[in-house]
Amino acid sequence: MVIPPPERAARVTRFLKPYLLRMHFTNKYVSAQVIHTPTSTVACSASSQEKLLRPNMESTRDVAAAVKIGKLLGERLLLKGIPAVSIHMKREQKYHGKVKAVIDSVREAGVKLL
Repeated sequence: MVIPPPERAARVTRFLKPYLLRMHFTNKYVSAQVIHTPTSTVACSASSQEKLLRPNMESTRDVAAAVKIGKLLGERLLLKGIPAVSIHMKREQKYHGKVKAVIDSVREAGVKLL
């Protein structure tokens, strides 16, 4: 059974930023995904849990892994035709360390940040 996304009024969707970058960090992995807000679906994602990436990484949880995940996500976004993304950080996240690594590598890949 597929649950349809919630309907939003046109006046609300006009002010929403269409693509939202969300990052999640655990003690083992780094993951980032871009969500299409009007339809509430994942447009693109990258994680250090992917089997193809694990042999190339020394560690799946440090800043170097975050840089690789950001670079891969930026390339995937450009292949899908998504030129700009806005950033959503949780309250406890600061622009430092892994968060900074992901955001800077997405920016270096050629994606604009709103």
